[in-house]
Parts: sequence; C-alpha cells; structure tokens
Amino acid sequence: MGAQREDSVWIRRFHPMPESRARLVCLPHAGGSASFFFPMSQTLSSSADVLCVQYPGRQDRRQDPLIENIDEYADAIAAELKPWLDLPVVFFGHSMGAVLAFEVTRRLEEADPEFAALALFASGRRAPSRYRDENVHRRDDDGVVREMKLLSGTDSRVLGNEEILRMAMPAIRGDYKAIETYRSVPGAAVRSPITVLTGDNDPRTSLEEAEGWRSHTSGAFDIRVFPGGHFFLAGHQEPIMSLVAEALSGSRP
Repeated sequence: MGAQREDSVWIRRFHPMPESRARLVCLPHAGGSASFFFPMSQTLSSSADVLCVQYPGRQDRRQDPLIENIDEYADAIAAELKPWLDLPVVFFGHSMGAVLAFEVTRRLEEADPEFAALALFASGRRAPSRYRDENVHRRDDDGVVREMKLLSGTDSRVLGNEEILRMAMPAIRGDYKAIETYRSVPGAAVRSPITVLTGDNDPRTSLEEAEGWRSHTSGAFDIRVFPGGHFFLAGHQEPIMSLVAEALSGSRP
C-alpha cells in the first residue's frame, strides 16, 4: 500500500511525517496548486503528516487532462485518499477547495459508515447550498485576470508575466468552470464537524452565506470571522494554524 500511496500524482508531501498520529489534507483554491499550502505544511508538520492535493493542468501536472467538474474532481480525489485513511484526518480547503473538501468527505462517509473526519475546515467559500450567478470562466483572458486581481490571491509576479499566465490560464479557467457550474445535491450533509473560516470583507462570500454551512453537517459547527478579503489567511496564519493544530490533536477548534 505504501508504494501505491507514494506514486500518486495527486498528493504532495512537502514534509513527510510517517510517525504522525493524524493527517491533514489540504485542497487549494481555483487556479491554485499544492504549493499554496507549503507554509501550512511546514508549520504543522510536527502535528500531522500533511498531504497537499495537486490538481491536474498546473506545475508538474501541466500536461495532464484538465477537470472542469466538481463531481469528477471529488470522485478522483476521494479515490486517491482512500489508502491514506489509516490515521485520523482533518480536511482544510480554501475557496473551491472548501467545496471539494466537503464533497470528498461526503463520498468517504458514504463509502464507509464509520468514517468521519476530525474536522473539516471550509475557508473562504459560501455554503454549498448558496448560489450566485457567476461566469468568470466565460470571460476573455483579461476578464479572468481582473477577477484574480479582485480576489488578490495570485502572486503579482505571475500576473505580470504574460507567458506564465498564458500557460496557467487553461487550468484557471477550467477550475472556475468547475466551481461556477457546481450545484450540491439537495440536503447534502456530512457527519464530520465543520469549522468555517471567512473574511469580513470577502467580495465572494457574505457572512450569511458562510453561516449557511451549518445546515451541511449533523456534527458540531463553528464559524470564525477574520478581518480581510477572500485571501484573509495570509494575514492571520498564527491563529488559523492554532485552530488546525487543535483539531489535529482531537480537540474541537
């Protein structure tokens, strides 16, 4: 089983900790890559074996076929994670990654009635049942870049390099199509406890939309509001890392 796990193109372990007593699974935002969570992996490697999900179409997976559907994404990620469920798991997903963390957890719970994550952190994303009519994936490249600048989540060096941006644009657009066309199953919920993290000035998630996650779990629910926009995480790493570390230890955030 170990060789199969290490061969996964979906999983990056920047700081392998095989003796850990828990695993943290990190899922990035639309257009993001596993390396977005390198700082979290570095900080929490003493608390968990951190697995960062690498979506196709970017970085070392640039040649892999794109996925433009959340259900297809979730099916593939859930299948890749099954060999890693020998330890208690915490999920952390930001933006599109929050929806994927939810859908992956839902699939794992359906496959195993005894499975439940220690915690599911849904960061920077409205509840699965809250919809907005968004069509960034239909815009031209300049329109996609405007959205990325609005959310202030993309490295300015990438935005300023047309060649890099052109290479990344198919993956970015594919992710936007996946999340903008996503519709949750009516009544979709998990047993795992959910902790929502949100910025008080996020242009894509209101407090009411973030609170909507409460109806998507039969377990414990918590919400933490931080000053900032869509990528509020950058300014609040210490308290967020502490919340995740508490969850990894088996304590409720």
